[in-house]
Amino acid sequence: MDFRLNDEQQLLVENVRTLMKSENWDAYFAECDAKHQYPERWVKALCDLGFDLIMLPEEHGGLDLGLVTLAAVYEELGRLGAPTYVLYQLPCFDTILREGTPEQIEKILAYVGTGKQIWNSACTEPGAGSDVGSLQTNYTRRAGKIYLNGHKTFITSSAHVPYLVIMARDSESPDTFTEFLLDMSLPGIKVEPLEKLGLRMDSCSDVYLDNVELDESDIFGTEGNGFRRGVKDFDLERFLVAACDYGWALCAFEDAARYANVRVQFSKPIGRFQLNQLKFAEMAVRINAMKNMIYETAWSYDQGEMTSAQAAMCKYFCPTTAAEVVDRAMQVMGGISVAGDHRVQRIWRDLRVERISGGTDEMMVLTLAKGVLRQYAV
Repeated sequence: MDFRLNDEQQLLVENVRTLMKSENWDAYFAECDAKHQYPERWVKALCDLGFDLIMLPEEHGGLDLGLVTLAAVYEELGRLGAPTYVLYQLPCFDTILREGTPEQIEKILAYVGTGKQIWNSACTEPGAGSDVGSLQTNYTRRAGKIYLNGHKTFITSSAHVPYLVIMARDSESPDTFTEFLLDMSLPGIKVEPLEKLGLRMDSCSDVYLDNVELDESDIFGTEGNGFRRGVKDFDLERFLVAACDYGWALCAFEDAARYANVRVQFSKPIGRFQLNQLKFAEMAVRINAMKNMIYETAWSYDQGEMTSAQAAMCKYFCPTTAAEVVDRAMQVMGGISVAGDHRVQRIWRDLRVERISGGTDEMMVLTLAKGVLRQYAV
């Protein structure tokens, strides 16, 4: 496979690089992280370059450049320390275009180019994490209306998005799981933000639903298809988590390499000590493995061939491997990596959350193993 970028892809990556050099974005990211604030000004600048058009089909005004292009942009942003996890919503219009009604699609696409958060999915509950099928949020039909009741937790972006896709079970038929596109301004919705170790530029909240009144037109997709729809769209999310983490690992690796070449101890740069050289050799191997996995999987996606096992492999391997790289990078950088405001601290915190959000390591092992063994079934 040839992963060299074509002229259009290269131009987009260069434009992103220019944007990142246009000001001290690291200071802005540090401020947003400390305040638990979504970096809307930066995201809007990216959208001005067409970031949110990369995966959008041409018939909806997009560029339709594919996942390899997106992976290249994620790589460039990540290596420059950007919080690419806040961008997960912007490449995921496929879900809305496939499942949404014309009115729902119009509502979501109205936000293209704004840099604002748009929507996210709400499955997790206090008693239903990896076991989504145990969720208790329910809907009931009454007098021509639909009423939602329940409690969602750890819901990403929920403090600021105008819409959430809520999965609930039919109170009259508990085996029926349906999703609804929920306008977050409706009465009966209460959002309580949670503190979070990392990924702090994107909100994480409890969402309480108390007799939230909806219409039949608010059903997202087909009634009874909610669980299958959610599982299908996990794959792209898991890939994006992995691409994000690979970029951060590259950032930490390059920061450590630059530091090792200028930091002098015992009359020579610390990069010349064999113990540090071992760290760089191990980091380089891991960086190369992640890069090849990311681009091969993105290429498969663009060919319509990406499997759930491939996505799970990326999600399982990259967060853990990126954390290993960042840990070694911090050891090389010593004091400046743990005291002060070096960006590697933020990356280290963010990576620990990545092994849980979007699907735990344990669930990725199960999905990957099933996919591998299925190839050899007799």
